[in-house]
Amino acid sequence: VQLQASGGGLVQAGDSLRLSCAASGHRYAMGWFRQTPRRSREFVAHITWSGGNRHHSHSVRGRFTISRDAKNTVYLQMNSLKPEDTAVYYCAAKHDDASTYDYSEPGSYDYWGQGTLVTVSS
Repeated sequence: VQLQASGGGLVQAGDSLRLSCAASGHRYAMGWFRQTPRRSREFVAHITWSGGNRHHSHSVRGRFTISRDAKNTVYLQMNSLKPEDTAVYYCAAKHDDASTYDYSEPGSYDYWGQGTLVTVSS
């Protein structure tokens, strides 16, 4: 499975960005995580294969929105960006096998993309 994340960049506080992650292959639940040198990989958002269930971390709720299209591409719309959102953002995929899992745990995912850097200046 190849996960190709894109859309990162340098923006100012208050701006918006949209990250994309294309997943080849089968049915996957998808997640977004982020990481900085000072913080371990942090859950950002998750969406099921059907798109019927979405979850966002408390720190981004109301500002970020995860979505997906019919072609297995997942998006993370990020609005009202803050300097503390600066991080490398990773997309991750988990086989949609009806198992119970903790969507906020990196270990729950089977595949990871290479990461895309988001830098928010103040």
